[in-house]
Amino acid sequence: MSTTIRQHTFSNGMTLLVEEMPWLSSASFTFLIPFGSANEPRDYEGSSTVLNDWLYRGAGNYSSQELSEALDDLGLRRGGGTGKEYTTLSGSLLASNINEALRLYADIIRRPHLKDSEFEPARNLALQELASLGDNPTQQLFETLSGRYFHSSHGKSTYGTLDGLNRLSPTSVRNDYTQRLSPGGAILSIAGGVQWETVLKQVEKLFSDWSGSGVTFPEVVITRPHQEHITQDTSQVQIGVAYQAFAPSHPGWYENAVAIGVLSGGMGARLFSEVREKRGLVYSVSAGSRSLKNYGYTLGYAGTTPERANETLSVLLSELRKMSQGISKDELERSRTGLLSQLVMQGESSGARATSMARDMFLVGAPRPIEDIKAQLNGLSLEHVNQFLSSYHPSFTVLTLGSEPLAEVALS
Repeated sequence: MSTTIRQHTFSNGMTLLVEEMPWLSSASFTFLIPFGSANEPRDYEGSSTVLNDWLYRGAGNYSSQELSEALDDLGLRRGGGTGKEYTTLSGSLLASNINEALRLYADIIRRPHLKDSEFEPARNLALQELASLGDNPTQQLFETLSGRYFHSSHGKSTYGTLDGLNRLSPTSVRNDYTQRLSPGGAILSIAGGVQWETVLKQVEKLFSDWSGSGVTFPEVVITRPHQEHITQDTSQVQIGVAYQAFAPSHPGWYENAVAIGVLSGGMGARLFSEVREKRGLVYSVSAGSRSLKNYGYTLGYAGTTPERANETLSVLLSELRKMSQGISKDELERSRTGLLSQLVMQGESSGARATSMARDMFLVGAPRPIEDIKAQLNGLSLEHVNQFLSSYHPSFTVLTLGSEPLAEVALS
């Protein structure tokens, strides 16, 4: 169904996006605030994650328990989390309750209590999540690979570090809140059965007098391609590969999306077919794009046994390199169909639309209507995609986790 995205930027720098979906009785919202692990105070890694949780532990006239009950009374399904460049606070609920939800979130964002007594529970939760990486070698691999791939602070994990989390104090995180949470660059995206005029009036009332200049991020800097190994006593080997791709604002974004779909878009995709089905090398293999504001990169993954690890890495890199030789018409159509199917499902979900619009605004500078994305994908010809792929020759950073290091491989 056709929709229109409305946009308004207040004088304080906060942007409101609204997509009316009148056939829905639900609504979803996403607050995207540009504070994340990449611009955390030095030596206080994990401050963003702790702060994100601490915000909910009492705000405005509500204690921690009262705030939780007030959100539950609205039937609100809470979401969000901390990333490298931004933190999101989101929710989905009946559209009739959106104004009250926004009022509560104005308290959470602008008037959190940040009491000393609620700090330790927030930090302990972050410490538990960090410790859980020891039971999840795949996630541990990706967190470490990110740190090895980026030379800039974009490599810092959103989980923080043990030293950083232990160094935090109520005072340090309150100072962080004061310095990094501001309307400058903040985005509120709302989708669902709402009306633009009503929402605009409520948001203006709640947020137009919010003040603050916003924050900056360092320039993305990556390390030279290299190969590393983490020794861990395990019966499996985790293989991670990182290489530069395209930011969402880059003209090659859609071609890259199609290429990723060909590589890892389902059981008929190349990685699944060539690495798992034909050779039986892995129990899991995949590739996916990641995006920062001005940088895009791809992460490849394979999980295998020590006996098959060297061959797996060789075949994985071979399949990634072979993309420069082009794809077939069938592969293009299969990947395009998968991407278009995702768009259709996104268009039926207010939560997906709220999240997508906020991300687009941050990464691209404007929200992208679904119809525009469809047109871009449908306009891609096989000749054009293959011409794009022929000029792309990535260099890899490889990280492995297992009992023994793997043989050195060519990285470009």
